[in-house]
Amino acid sequence: MRPFILLVLMLLSLPLAATWQTLTLADGLKHPWGLAELPDGSLLITERAGRLLHLQPDGKRQVINGLPAIAAGGQGGLLDVALHPGFSGNRLVYLSFSQPGPGGAGTAVARARLSQQQLSDIQIIFEQVPKTHGGAHFGSRLAFDKQGYLFITTGDRYHSRDQAQSLDNHLGKIIRLHDDGRIPADNPFVDRQDALPEIWSLGHRNVQGAAIHPETGELWTHEHGPQGGDEVNRIQKGHNYGWPVVTFGEEYGGGVIGEGRRKAGMTDPLWVWVPSIAPSGMLFYRGNAFSQWRNNLFVGALAGRKLIRLELNNDKVIGEHHLLTDLNARIRALAQAADGGIYVLTDAGDGRLLKLQPSR
Repeated sequence: MRPFILLVLMLLSLPLAATWQTLTLADGLKHPWGLAELPDGSLLITERAGRLLHLQPDGKRQVINGLPAIAAGGQGGLLDVALHPGFSGNRLVYLSFSQPGPGGAGTAVARARLSQQQLSDIQIIFEQVPKTHGGAHFGSRLAFDKQGYLFITTGDRYHSRDQAQSLDNHLGKIIRLHDDGRIPADNPFVDRQDALPEIWSLGHRNVQGAAIHPETGELWTHEHGPQGGDEVNRIQKGHNYGWPVVTFGEEYGGGVIGEGRRKAGMTDPLWVWVPSIAPSGMLFYRGNAFSQWRNNLFVGALAGRKLIRLELNNDKVIGEHHLLTDLNARIRALAQAADGGIYVLTDAGDGRLLKLQPSR
């Protein structure tokens, strides 16, 4: 076969590159943090200072009342929002936030019923122990798996990083609960006297991304490293992800942390960023609007100011691509729209809700 003909056949066999346009659906948002699309196409958006917005498809926005007490400051405030898998029938909404209390603040999760522009029947189903001072590393992403279990990510609160290796607290852990806050009987540490039974995994620094793999049903997360060493992890029952014993990062200003990059009995990350991108928000794309991207993993970058698309082969990352670099915006959260578009929240005092959709 002639080389030219062979080249043409090879090019025809390649998937077409996805082309898109970026629409601004809302601006003037005050450090938005999380979002969820309702069945009618409207959106719930959290703002870190403690405001929950209901954004209609026509752009009209209303404030939803009935929030719990929130300790807004630093990285803390009103954080993630998620819908119950049966939301259409029960109207249950889940909110993560930094909760004030004796000793300072800690990550907490409330569930409540949404009616009109009001939350009712509010229940606190998780409270991080202990509450501590400072305004950093609350973690705080929420994800329901295919069986209806709720995963809650936390942070080490920055100043308490060694506690990420202890099972008697919630610092630097991933939590697994029933939808009403009950502890599943098959959690890994339910039979240990020295452990909190709601813990699913340990050794995390500050997990601000969580998503369920569309094929395996497993939880994947990413977390902030220190100076360097941001990680993508496949979360497995009872595993220890190493922080601060092992890390690909170093102390701010230089200096070794822990014992190196790997250690027996601790689970290695699937992907690492050095230098750090400060990841936030995570999405496995499952739609048809961008068929070339199906099952790719999307990650927002705060310090990196871009949207990252990771190509996967099973549980291996085989390619990294950068999108929206021209926006020069801190990307905080991601969600897939019902029509297959991708919602993007930018983190700023004048934050925006963007939507990626195919070019017409």
